[in-house]
Amino acid sequence: MNMTAIGPQALSIMAVTLALTVTAAPVLAKDIKAKQSSSSASAEVAAKKLGGVPDTSSWSANVQHDRKPGIAWRTIGGTVKQIKGDTYMVEDYEGNQVQVYVGNETKHLRQKKVGDTVRAEITRGGFANSIQ
Repeated sequence: MNMTAIGPQALSIMAVTLALTVTAAPVLAKDIKAKQSSSSASAEVAAKKLGGVPDTSSWSANVQHDRKPGIAWRTIGGTVKQIKGDTYMVEDYEGNQVQVYVGNETKHLRQKKVGDTVRAEITRGGFANSIQ
């Protein structure tokens, strides 16, 4: 580019534009970062309210048990601490208490008893699709 072909007015406009870009860039970057962090936090809160992010500490107390098989949500492993009818209280390896509903559709090799170590594939509502 030939600098003599560019007039002094064009050069001053380019200089001002460059100065504004250099000074505004850090401010814009901070603003974008703050918005991302804010939207990320609010997305987590919304997901928890909608059940998208499981909170396993209060999970077993708040959830209605599924009474039929469904899509596997997770696999838990632990020790059977209590059995009340078709509901097993399982303490997982991290010490969390999880209620697991066992029905006629649950695949298992034998009936479990208190103290047995189990591994169960459960639905979001706590129904055991399988228990070993």
